[in-house]
Amino acid sequence: MELSETQTVELPKAQVEVKRPWMAMAGMMIGAFVGMLSETSLNIALPNLMDTFGLAASTVQWLVTGYMLVIGIILPFSSLITKWFSTRQIVIFGLLDFITGAVISALAPNFAILLTGRMIQGIATGLILPLMFTVAMTVFPPYKLGTAMGMCALVIMFAPAVGPTVTGLILGELSWNWIFWLFVPFLTIALILSLIGLENVGHVTKPHVDILSLVESIIAFSCLVMGASFASGLGWTSPIVLGMLVVGVLVLAAYVHRQLNIEAPVLNLRVFAKSSFAKGTACVMVDFAIILSSMYLLPQYIQRGMLLAVAFTGIIMLPGGIVNAIVSAFAGRLYDAIGAKKPASLGFLIAAIGTTMLLFATKDSSVAYIISAHIILMIGCPLAMSPSQTHALNSLEGLESADGSTILNTLQQVIGAIATALATSFLAFGQNAYTGKNNAAAFTNGTHYGFLFTLALTILGLIIALTFKDKKTNK
Repeated sequence: MELSETQTVELPKAQVEVKRPWMAMAGMMIGAFVGMLSETSLNIALPNLMDTFGLAASTVQWLVTGYMLVIGIILPFSSLITKWFSTRQIVIFGLLDFITGAVISALAPNFAILLTGRMIQGIATGLILPLMFTVAMTVFPPYKLGTAMGMCALVIMFAPAVGPTVTGLILGELSWNWIFWLFVPFLTIALILSLIGLENVGHVTKPHVDILSLVESIIAFSCLVMGASFASGLGWTSPIVLGMLVVGVLVLAAYVHRQLNIEAPVLNLRVFAKSSFAKGTACVMVDFAIILSSMYLLPQYIQRGMLLAVAFTGIIMLPGGIVNAIVSAFAGRLYDAIGAKKPASLGFLIAAIGTTMLLFATKDSSVAYIISAHIILMIGCPLAMSPSQTHALNSLEGLESADGSTILNTLQQVIGAIATALATSFLAFGQNAYTGKNNAAAFTNGTHYGFLFTLALTILGLIIALTFKDKKTNK
């Protein structure tokens, strides 16, 4: 009888069993953390860089959107890359590449070299980010998956939240170059941990590479991101902007059609046939767009609307970053306990409240009010992120998990770049719509337009999350 009871409670095993799964994940998690930190760390430094290099906002934003553009180009190939190279080879190359890009950026004498270094870093993030989720799905058993994905979500959510704080503290004492020097020791530690503890968990099969699919992917995502980015400077009715967006949409349609009809697609888009994956992915995209648009607008508003120092801006952003980390840490466990619908829906609702508070902020708003609004926003976003992501990936089986992870991360970066570009456009609309002569008030009015866009995203996310099936029926 005792033996029978033991057999009935035997827990399912991981797809690939490794001795120390967290050790295997450590290097990738640090690398992904630095990659995501890099994604928002420059937001707070943009006014400084505009003065240093004499740039307009529409030009300097390429340090953000250009970085995400490269990630968005690399990510669709990540599933294919894992079939041609081992896990260790990809991660070690990615970390070395990131270190190289960080050093180039730190030593950059002009904007062109700085942007080049940033885009080299984007290659590394595009390689490491999806691999982190794929390896987590592989080395952890199903009953620990929610916790593991929660820790991965902590990396994704916490890094962008604390990026402005870290940058503000650095700029308070040092030059912008030290933002990139800061990355190097963390990346070196990640490299050492990967050399010591990372095992190969994938299978190198070297399948046929469909060149046309690769070309279509690069053209489609590049045109969409570049079109949205140029719109902030040229306007949405510009022939260049419209041309890029039209080409991007048409080539993307051709890419999707090809992936659905060839035997060995670069990206298995058939996983979207599973409603849980499609809805979970949509919520992750919306949530990430909320984070990047708000984290782009808020630091600049504090500096150019409230007229506060850059170092103080970083301090103001810190409480929200800490709360983000705390919520991210347990949000994954909520999925294990109650599924995705309740925490995701509640998360978007809370995020809507925080965004509404920022929407009503003025140039004379108190620091306490801004911190409170930011904290509320940073409770809502991670509460929605991890359950939505696990809801999506947990609906997939076997090799589909790698494709699902790649799709999630690809769309996340492309949507993030477009959201940042849209926030920039709304910011410009709001500034131009202001009729007075007070520059701080004009900039604040611009952020109101931007936060209206963010608020619309929170409502969209809430609507989608409410359609989730509960955990028991999630198949």
